[in-house]
Amino acid sequence: MDSATTAVNDAGTARAVSSEQLRRIVDHARRAPSVHNTQPWRWQVSGSSLELWADRERALPVSDPLGRNLVISCGAALHHTVVAAAALGAEPVVDHLPDGPDSDLMARIALTPGTPTEKAIAELDHLRQRKTDRRRFTSWPVPEENLHHLAEAGAKWGATVLAVTDRELRLSVEDLLEDARRRQQADPRIAEETEAWIDHGREDGVPTQVLPQFEGARGERASRFGSGVMPGTAEPVIRGTDGLLVLSTVDDGTLSWLQTGASLSALWLQAAGNGLSIVPLSQLVEVAHTRVALQQLLEPPARVPQILVRVGWQEIGRDELPRTPRRMVDDVLG
Repeated sequence: MDSATTAVNDAGTARAVSSEQLRRIVDHARRAPSVHNTQPWRWQVSGSSLELWADRERALPVSDPLGRNLVISCGAALHHTVVAAAALGAEPVVDHLPDGPDSDLMARIALTPGTPTEKAIAELDHLRQRKTDRRRFTSWPVPEENLHHLAEAGAKWGATVLAVTDRELRLSVEDLLEDARRRQQADPRIAEETEAWIDHGREDGVPTQVLPQFEGARGERASRFGSGVMPGTAEPVIRGTDGLLVLSTVDDGTLSWLQTGASLSALWLQAAGNGLSIVPLSQLVEVAHTRVALQQLLEPPARVPQILVRVGWQEIGRDELPRTPRRMVDDVLG
């Protein structure tokens, strides 16, 4: 790794983003959420830039054959990189897919020394707070105003974010979610792939202790990893008091998926700052039948659904869940 990335100030004096800053940036960026906590990414130093690469060895070939969720995960890591850099004194400029959509190089982030703003420091604090809590939310409804604020935060990063507040649309989406859940639950290959990432290792996967209580056989969870503390499979994926967001794009492909991941990360950090919990729901988009049905429900032009998000309040005083593990910095930074 280069000892430092350099910049020149107005007086012509070389300044640098130090190697220690780069390491701290990646240390925070690796906290990004990813499908099944596969962490399908790695960073490389290239001159004055950090490069974010997709790691296809961590793909999910059964449930994610196109790599949609893998790239969305990389998009979340990209947003985390930008947030961390801005708060740690390195001004980021992002070049998306510099080698084209068929390359595993997701982004090149040029870094020059900068001065962190109060907003950037607050966002880094939200990044540190962010985690996935799949336990059932309280029955307190999420005000529409809160949902729209989350949608606005996410939309700044390229995806269209729709707060689903219309009752008829909400019911239709709920039905599609249940249909997708049932279809995936009936596929033993998907169940096997999912189970393989439960207690996968010390540095990745989803530990059993962070999963919701579910009294059923492994492989028969009500949603991918359960949708909350529930008595059985009759529990719906979402409740009427849960907030619901749909992230969609104008077209489908690597750039759209990358932007979706960044938008997801942005609204998630906003939610963390507002005391809200987020649970991504990708099953509906993973099943071709339900994805097409949802696409027909969305308004043009952003009619390609990429991921859904469940939003709610966790109980006050509820025990803190342990954080899901992450690979070491040296394993993801080269």
